[in-house]
Amino acid sequence: MPADESSAASGTDRSRAGAAISRALTPPLLAGPLPAGPAPFAGLALRSRPATGSRRPPAPRGGRGAGTPPRPGRRAGVRQTYERARRAWDRPLTAYYLILGAGLLITVLGLVMVYSASMIKALELSRPSTYFFRKQFIAAVIGAGLMMLASRMPLKLHRALAYPLLAGTVFLMVLVQVPGIGMSVNGNQNWIYLGGPFQLQPSEFGKLALILWGADLLARKQDKRLLAQWKHMLVPLVPVAFMLLGLIMLGGDMGTAIILTAILFGLLWLAGAPTRLFAGVLGFAVLIGFLLIKTSPNRMSRLSCIGASEPGPGDSCWQAVHGIYALASGGWFGSGLGASVEKWGQLPEPHTDFIFAITGEELGLAGTLSVLALFAALGYAGIRVAGRTEDPFVRYAAGGVTTWITAQAVINIGAVLGLLPIAGVPLPLFSYGGSALLPTMFAVGLMIAFAREDPAARAALAMRRPGVRWKTMRRRVMKRPSGER
Repeated sequence: MPADESSAASGTDRSRAGAAISRALTPPLLAGPLPAGPAPFAGLALRSRPATGSRRPPAPRGGRGAGTPPRPGRRAGVRQTYERARRAWDRPLTAYYLILGAGLLITVLGLVMVYSASMIKALELSRPSTYFFRKQFIAAVIGAGLMMLASRMPLKLHRALAYPLLAGTVFLMVLVQVPGIGMSVNGNQNWIYLGGPFQLQPSEFGKLALILWGADLLARKQDKRLLAQWKHMLVPLVPVAFMLLGLIMLGGDMGTAIILTAILFGLLWLAGAPTRLFAGVLGFAVLIGFLLIKTSPNRMSRLSCIGASEPGPGDSCWQAVHGIYALASGGWFGSGLGASVEKWGQLPEPHTDFIFAITGEELGLAGTLSVLALFAALGYAGIRVAGRTEDPFVRYAAGGVTTWITAQAVINIGAVLGLLPIAGVPLPLFSYGGSALLPTMFAVGLMIAFAREDPAARAALAMRRPGVRWKTMRRRVMKRPSGER
């Protein structure tokens, strides 16, 4: 076939193909004969890339399309975590769980450490190795009952117990000074012999009595709007507190007197004492304390042992230095439970005043920081209860108990660390001593009762009861439309 004819045939075929494609793409309403001339799709060719000026915009880096929202950054994640933690921390039952959990954990850990720290001391006294542990365990069981009782008692009953408790404590503190009834322990005449291996220290109950009685007194005066006058703020709170301090100092127990003074100042602070009044009472207490320390060689020697690194002449700082040795030998995680070296006659009072040093030696820095964290949680919960309540009695009593436990823990731990003089006070809920454990556990139960009295906490606890929850669910189901399930 000639070239011209071949070209014409090829053009005719392309025109027919273009007409077929056009009929396939044309809607039925517009279908009809194609106009004369070259086919619309004749010479149609595909290109491998778009023409210049119509290029697709490049995709953003990171593999995501232009419309994909960016992922939240690290700051947003930290902020969300912080908000969730803050909401969980602000729940109504946070203080309730902190007081209950921290109090029980400190007591249980204290029982373990009392057993470990007192084994050698008991054997030295020709007693069974569990001698001190059994006595502390009995006191802890009784204290747990007192804590449960205090947590369930109404506030009116707590206020009604304030005056009988104060009167009974004063009577027992007077009996301590009667020859034949009171007994001396380590040079302090502050004990009453109960028979067998049991003694009682009434001054420990004096702390609880002053808190309950002082809180009730200040609450009644606040209701009558009498606290604006300085004489009503001081009288009779300060004279009664000084009476208790005098009875304690007759026995020579300055450590308990310091704790009682801290409770007094805590109550005055919560009552809103003016700065001049507060400074005046504080200056008077400091002056009395300075005179009592200056006139006692034993107290002066304790004051000189602050920061000591050697036992000194006559081994006057033996206990303070060996407490530091015990803490230093513990390291990060300690030598192991029961593996203390200082309790083998080197450190005096390893299960009472210096049990924190044995804890540092056997459990290390991790153990001591855990104890500090538990006391910090207990103190925070007490401040939270005192700050959120509208009942003046609850505010004063919660603040007084928090001041008591926190101040006593700081004084004991500060003495073990060599930062404060040795005052001879036990670590609350932790050291050996039933007379100190019983009123402290009652005070923890008192704090639990205060935390339960918060309206939001009371509603949250009520919703946890199965009967209330079932009734609430039934009411919600009954309110739904009949067609819903």
